[in-house]
Amino acid sequence: MSGVEYAYAKLNLALDILGKREDGYHDLRMVMQSIGLADEITVSPRAGAGTEVGTDLPYLPKGDGNIAAKAAAQFFAATGLPPVGLAIGIKKRIPVCAGMAGGSSDGAAVLRVLRRVYAPQLPDYDLEKIGAQVGSDVPFCVRGGTMLAEGRGERLSVLPPLPPCWLVVCKPAFSIPTPELFAKVQVKKLRCHPDVPGMVRALEQKDLEGIARRMYNVFEDVLPRKYQQVFEIKSTLLGLGAMAASMTGSGPTVFGLFREQDEAASAAESLATQYPSVFLCRPV
Repeated sequence: MSGVEYAYAKLNLALDILGKREDGYHDLRMVMQSIGLADEITVSPRAGAGTEVGTDLPYLPKGDGNIAAKAAAQFFAATGLPPVGLAIGIKKRIPVCAGMAGGSSDGAAVLRVLRRVYAPQLPDYDLEKIGAQVGSDVPFCVRGGTMLAEGRGERLSVLPPLPPCWLVVCKPAFSIPTPELFAKVQVKKLRCHPDVPGMVRALEQKDLEGIARRMYNVFEDVLPRKYQQVFEIKSTLLGLGAMAASMTGSGPTVFGLFREQDEAASAAESLATQYPSVFLCRPV
């Protein structure tokens, strides 16, 4: 059990909320995409019981409160394998509380490592079911790529990959609590919904323009005024040549879709003079 496992960030090319469930969650329909921005995860055995987590961000939980440790505990509980002591190292690159599934991706990377070492016969679907017990985004992060995600996010359908393109990702210097936005959602009052079936067809046809036209996140409809910088970033990206721009997850990160690397790199350089966290990425 050695080497680095990469935990890739995700973006929501489309995010729709269909209704409230009896279990308190919302029914979602999303097109999700992995990107090259990634945390680096190492998992090693250690003497003694339990899991210790070390990160290069001192404010992140070190023990059971970290989603990576929760993923390890859930793996052994679900498989019935005897737990072993683990040391997990996380080198953060994905911004925290950014709507990019950074924590979920860390947990998913731990699940992949543990499967490889202790249960190589375990299929993706079963590993994703374990991940669903850890967090709603973990099943997608286990497999990554381009996916249609439904339910809480645990029902996944593989989609054709996003055509070659570049993504400029920008997180402003604040975070948005996810429960705050969900509490504001009244599905019947949402003004716009993304054309998810149309986006799926555009992916099948490798139609980047069609994908760009259908990028939308319904959370943008309920953003409080204090988070209006999200729309300022979107406007800036469009002014810098993005084919489309959208918020990902519950924000506040915004991304722009570009066909050409040079134009995307220029946009990223410009944004970096105004915002603390800007990344030039490709889909993976």
